Amino acid sequence: MLSVLSSSWPLLFGILLLLVGNGLQGTLLGVRGGIEGFDASTMAWVMSAYYVGFLLGSWRATTLIARVGHVRVFAALASLISAAFLIYAVAPNPWVWIAMRVLVGFAFSGVYVVAESWLNDAATNETRGKALSLYMVVQMIGIISAQFLLNLANPADYTLFVVMSVLVSLGVTPILLTAGNAPAYRLTKPMSLGELFRISPLGCVGTFLLGGVFAAIFGMASVYGTVTGLSVAEISAFVAAIYTGGLAFQVPVGWLSDRMDRRKLILALNAAGAVITLGGAAFAGNYAVVLALGFVIGGVANPLYSLIIAYTNDFLDPSDMAAASGGLLFINGTGAMLGPLVIGVLLTRFGGWGFFGFVGGLFALMGAYAAWRMTRRAAPEETSGAFTTVLPTASPVALEVSRGVAVERSDAQKAGDAGEPAQPAATAAEAPEARK
Repeated sequence: MLSVLSSSWPLLFGILLLLVGNGLQGTLLGVRGGIEGFDASTMAWVMSAYYVGFLLGSWRATTLIARVGHVRVFAALASLISAAFLIYAVAPNPWVWIAMRVLVGFAFSGVYVVAESWLNDAATNETRGKALSLYMVVQMIGIISAQFLLNLANPADYTLFVVMSVLVSLGVTPILLTAGNAPAYRLTKPMSLGELFRISPLGCVGTFLLGGVFAAIFGMASVYGTVTGLSVAEISAFVAAIYTGGLAFQVPVGWLSDRMDRRKLILALNAAGAVITLGGAAFAGNYAVVLALGFVIGGVANPLYSLIIAYTNDFLDPSDMAAASGGLLFINGTGAMLGPLVIGVLLTRFGGWGFFGFVGGLFALMGAYAAWRMTRRAAPEETSGAFTTVLPTASPVALEVSRGVAVERSDAQKAGDAGEPAQPAATAAEAPEARK
């Protein structure tokens, strides 16, 4: 791990700064929107716009990279993000914010593709898994750290928006100065959504519902805090608790995932999340309960994303995993795009309870569907890949690389059990011909 950190620290440090800026963006807008008098429904459209842009970026980013190259795309998109962050403060208007959120979502999607391609290229077969793990940890640390920056200045002025813009500009610098030309990256044509649903109904439904949960976590959590009258410090701690829970639960959930029927683990996590979230919502007037609920929501939702992807891959050949990743990313993004709109209505009608009711309700629906699917099909005889951590902010590059790492770990484990040497699995960036 230390060798990976020593060789890739400029990339990881740049990614950390980018994630601090992006993590601060979602929370700050939720707080500033309340100061500007925007109601929950209006802020829901603002928050939803990010996922519209992110989906567009996932679709078009690789085309831009193929046309003008990684360096130009990365620099151009980072410049757009930096400018958009300043425009938020200059023009606090819902329509301007919606347009900027689409732009920022599109740009960050492309930035993630390029940064993850460079990180993957810098790793070897032996270090790729460790590099991916470090990358995910850095992302989480960046988002958690961002929440405490919210307390450094008054959200009503422009200072924090300038800080976000500066963080993005500084984050770009070490990446551009140290990264070489990333290899040509060609994504597989995604399989149809109908085919993906036939392969794994639970994977598709679960990924869609989780998109709604992630929308609550990444944008609407700060809107919830504003609606319920939490202070800026309380909002920042609440959002930080969500991501801290996500970071803390990854390892134990991953350990269990590789040792039991993944559907049972999906059911158990959702059942626990639903009971605790819906039950605790009745006591959300106590701020300590709010923090505990945030920790549980993050602890359930973030590992669930990786778990559902791993479960879906159990029904796929390794050659089809990359194609399925694109479909799952689209389904998750669609859920995330629609989620804020529903939360906005619930917050308007029911106040703060609507936030926890929405999240707990999605957990309950996902758990119920998992239980029903267990009656329709037997569990796979063996898993197709080990559990690997993937965050909802990951681009198609990270999804494909994580699948390669998962298959390689699974093959190594099987080979070790049989006393045979394992053959390294080709990753998406190393062997595009293998996916033709």
